[in-house]
Amino acid sequence: MKNILLLARSATTGAALREMEGLRDQTVSLPGVARVLFAFAEEGTPSLRSAIDELMQVQEPVMILPILVPVEPSFITGVKRSLQRWQGADTRPWPEIRIAPGFSRQTMMRELLAATVDAAEREAVTIEKVTTPPALEGSVVPAQRRRVLVCQGGPCIRAGAEMIWGHLRNEQKRLSLRTTGEGTMSAKTSCLGPCSLAPVLQVWPEGTFYGGVDEAGVDRIVESHLLRGEVVDDLAYLPTGTKQRLRG
Repeated sequence: MKNILLLARSATTGAALREMEGLRDQTVSLPGVARVLFAFAEEGTPSLRSAIDELMQVQEPVMILPILVPVEPSFITGVKRSLQRWQGADTRPWPEIRIAPGFSRQTMMRELLAATVDAAEREAVTIEKVTTPPALEGSVVPAQRRRVLVCQGGPCIRAGAEMIWGHLRNEQKRLSLRTTGEGTMSAKTSCLGPCSLAPVLQVWPEGTFYGGVDEAGVDRIVESHLLRGEVVDDLAYLPTGTKQRLRG
């Protein structure tokens, strides 16, 4: 009997969560499947780490199914490295964990696409032509003083930056960081530059670079830098004008 973990990128709405719940319920009805959970690699609850913690209680092999099309190789590498990092910091016994290839590589993909096209004929929504575009609502300019940029360049993704981004976003929501202290906004970016320090994030207005950040590092940066304005020195890297490598 299989233990399945459906892994998506992110979800921030109730509709998206209900869609994942539906996929979970359909998967658990398949022959040979004992248990099915779903999780998000980036923003959303449950996180990948919390789902793994739950599956560790049964100590049986786990198959991770990425619910993504396409599946970038860097995404799979990032998931693997994050799992290895968590295993290295956890003394408990871990079950065997495997990651399946993406949907588009499956031999039954043609049949799945055909069924989707058939369903679309019955359920697709027609986009109506309008002569006047709908009026846009006004926006409030954010008052938050702090910005956290999380690098999503190739080396950072392979180092698990998507899981770091997800943890930061979940903590931002849990701690109400937008309205706490000076207020914090966060954003993904393209390459921030110091690739050897992956995964990298940068905190403004100071412009402080942090390298080799994991979930515990994010927690320290939130508590010290974002809430108290104090740089976490052992995670920070100054612009020295010379090449730098991760410390330790």
